Amino acid sequence: MSWEIGWLMFGALFFAIEGAALFQKEGTATLSYHVWKWAAIKDKPRGYKQRRLALLAFLTWLVTHFLTGGWV
Repeated sequence: MSWEIGWLMFGALFFAIEGAALFQKEGTATLSYHVWKWAAIKDKPRGYKQRRLALLAFLTWLVTHFLTGGWV
């Protein structure tokens, strides 16, 4: 199996899961909800600053990685 097919399957699976999650009435099944929960975006439990900093660092790296063609 080629890598392209694997990545396309991954993308299709992501959209299938996220699409199904969008139809949940509680709104607690989406990726956004889970990222907000893991990074303590909507509340301030102990260590929330470190969690938010970790999310910021990851997203900064990810954007830089994509925009520089993998330089970072």
